Amino acid sequence: MKNIAPWWIRIPVIFFLVFGTMEYFIDSGAKPAFIEYPITLLFLIVVLFLLIAIEVILKAIENVFFQTLSEDAKKRYLESKNKKWNYGSNLYKKLTKNRPIEEEGEIVLDHNYDGIRELDNTLPPWWVYMFYGTIIFAIVYLLRFHVFNDYDQSLEYEQEVAAAQIAIEEYKKTAKNLVDASTVELLTEASDIKSGQAIFTANCIACHMADGGGGIGPNLTDKNWILGGGIKNVFTTISEGGRDGKGMVAWKQSLKPVEIAQVASYVLVEINGKEPANPKAPEGDIWEEPNTTQE
Repeated sequence: MKNIAPWWIRIPVIFFLVFGTMEYFIDSGAKPAFIEYPITLLFLIVVLFLLIAIEVILKAIENVFFQTLSEDAKKRYLESKNKKWNYGSNLYKKLTKNRPIEEEGEIVLDHNYDGIRELDNTLPPWWVYMFYGTIIFAIVYLLRFHVFNDYDQSLEYEQEVAAAQIAIEEYKKTAKNLVDASTVELLTEASDIKSGQAIFTANCIACHMADGGGGIGPNLTDKNWILGGGIKNVFTTISEGGRDGKGMVAWKQSLKPVEIAQVASYVLVEINGKEPANPKAPEGDIWEEPNTTQE
């Protein structure tokens, strides 16, 4: 009948060990397993019920054996059981330094207000140490920020904004659907070009022909561009549409940003610069990248 720990410690510890083990071995992605897979929540409830049932059974068995003991044995058992966890009460006494009621006569003051007496209790050590801690913190803060002039709130704000901007840029590299006209870059991966070709075939050949030579829409193979060339301009044209009333419709409602980037990249990588079967006359102005230097 020797207990290592009381029931109110055993049940939570065992339960959270089971819970932690389940979360470790079940791959539930970013969500906890009991949310991603509701059946695991039922499992946890069953585990908790079993733990409580086991504790009830153990308590009943303990009571049965206790009744078989002699009076002296019962007394010794109760005394030993009460001594097991007396460290908790001792710790509480050390943290508070409360005096028992029997000893209050030693610390009572002479003040008497209508029968109300005042006790000269010692301040709780935890409160005293916390107070000392605030003094030390205030001194360090004063020296750091007002004597040695460490960073101020404006500098801290600028640093956090810069760190957040770096994190955003890193995230955008892996989140293609967040791309826009200001952040889009030419895609050259074979998978992106293939996806762009599929999008072009499904949506663009009716106006631009399969080889990009142009029909209702302009020729995409020459160096002339009505609304500007380059990945950013082509992305914007596909997304927002062409000239009002006579240009291409806006595709941003039908295509995702990453799909617009893929089809724009396909046009620039695989179509522009090629020789179509029946090219349409050039339209617009010759486009050169801004960083292109003239020899």
